[in-house]
Order: sequence, then structure tokens, then C-alpha cells
Amino acid sequence: MAYTRKDVSTLTVAERRRFVGAMLEIKRRGEYDEFVRTHIDYYVADGDGGLRAAHMAPSFLPWHRKFLLELERALRRVDSGVSVPYWDWTRNRTPSSAPWTKDLLGGNGRRSDHRVMTGPFAYGNGKWTIKEGVTDVKFLTRDFGHPQDPLELPTRTELSRALDDAVYDTSPWDSTSTKGFRNRLEGWGRGSGSGAWGNHNRVHRWVGGHMLGGASVNDPVFWLHHAFIDLQWSLWQRRHGGARYLPANPPGPGSSQYERIVARHEGMPPWNVTPDQMEDVGRIYRYA
Repeated sequence: MAYTRKDVSTLTVAERRRFVGAMLEIKRRGEYDEFVRTHIDYYVADGDGGLRAAHMAPSFLPWHRKFLLELERALRRVDSGVSVPYWDWTRNRTPSSAPWTKDLLGGNGRRSDHRVMTGPFAYGNGKWTIKEGVTDVKFLTRDFGHPQDPLELPTRTELSRALDDAVYDTSPWDSTSTKGFRNRLEGWGRGSGSGAWGNHNRVHRWVGGHMLGGASVNDPVFWLHHAFIDLQWSLWQRRHGGARYLPANPPGPGSSQYERIVARHEGMPPWNVTPDQMEDVGRIYRYA
């Protein structure tokens, strides 16, 4: 039977407590930091030499869908009634709304060093020390709205522009693609300020702190954000008559591993599942 991912603003007090409890337990066990390491390892930009499977590529959505499923498997080994809620940032747009409550994810970081001081994931509670990252900071950080160069969360209209694009992705299949649902949702743009970051990317920028860059998994909101992104992929498929991932074109002679993944002829690391295996997962979970 499929389990349910709920809007975080609808969670009961008990559901919030169980989600937080399961997150803290997999952190205590050392499992959570393995997820952080995985995301750091596969956060590869266009110009870098590694394999682009998680970002700036057509496999952005199926890779993160599998990543979410693996996190939920870990949580459900602790508490079989727990799943990842989603944060609809087109509706819950203020620092006082869900998920930023004291009984859930806590709030913004303090002005001096962006250290999160409230909620169960605050460093002072002794249960959420940053062990894997790109800096030596041990406490969770946030910087809502990036006050030095302010930007706003994406709107429903901006999200709809991505959902309206009936093509999944277009050449050159990276951060410079100007058309296609994938990059309109992932949000690599041009210019400065809000215009440089769309949908998914701008939410990371708006939260700030640890949500910037490859170590973004250190902030538990990463999962709530990506559950909402995953929901958009499902909505896009329904809106466009079950539209699929890229066509299964055979890769040409001498194709790279990246090109073989794009063409669905090779599995995404580190799990070795192909992108199209992540398209139809309704039997596993549903959205409420």
C-alpha cells in the first residue's frame, strides 16, 4: 500500500513530532551524514570534470526522486508511519509559517553568523552537529531572503510557466537550456538577483546558509523542498497526458556515461537505476 506525503502545513502535532524524531534518530545513527556526502559527491556543475547526474542535467528529477525514496526508507526503518512532507513555497512564504515553527524545523539564523537558534535542529540542542560540509561550521545556518541582495520566493505564476512547457528538456541538456520543463523547474537563469535563479534554485538561495551548494542536505528543509519539486514532476506528467522522460534514443559511438544516462541506457549513480525507472512510482507513495 502506498504511503502519503502531506503538505507540511497540514501535519498534526503528533506527525510533526514523529517526523522530527525519525530525522534525529538517523542523524544519531550516522546514516544522515551519508546522504549529505552523497549529495556533495554528485553536485557537479557544467564546467566541472565529474559526471553530471544530479544537477544541470535531464536526470535532475529522477535522481532526486530516488534520493528522496532512500531517505524515506531510512526514516521508515525508525518509524514506519513517517514520510517526508512537502513545503509549498508558493503558499507558505513567510518566516513564521510552516515549516519554520519551533516544533518542526526551527527558524531563521541569527544576524551575526546565521546560526539557527530555535527548533530541534539547532546546534545548542546537541542533536544536529554538521559533520559533512564544505566549511568547518558545526552549526546549521540560514539567511532567509538574503538581505544583502534581497530576493523573493518563486510565485505560483513562475512555477506555472515551468509546468506549461510540454517538452521535458532540450539541448544542450544542462544549465544553459533555455526551454524545457526540467531547467525551467530546476531554475538556472541569467542576469542577477531573482532573475538569475528560478523556482528550485531560488528557494535554495532564499533559505541561504547551508542550503547553498552541495552540502544543502545538512538543512532538513532540503527534503521538504525536493518533495514539492517531485510533486511538480508528477503534476507535469498529468498536465501533458502522461508525458515521459526524454526519448530512449540509442547513444552514439563513443558516448560518455552522462550521454548514456540521458538516453536511459545506463543507471544513475550511486544506485544504478535508470531515469525511466523513476517515472512511475505511484505504487510507492502518493501526495495529499
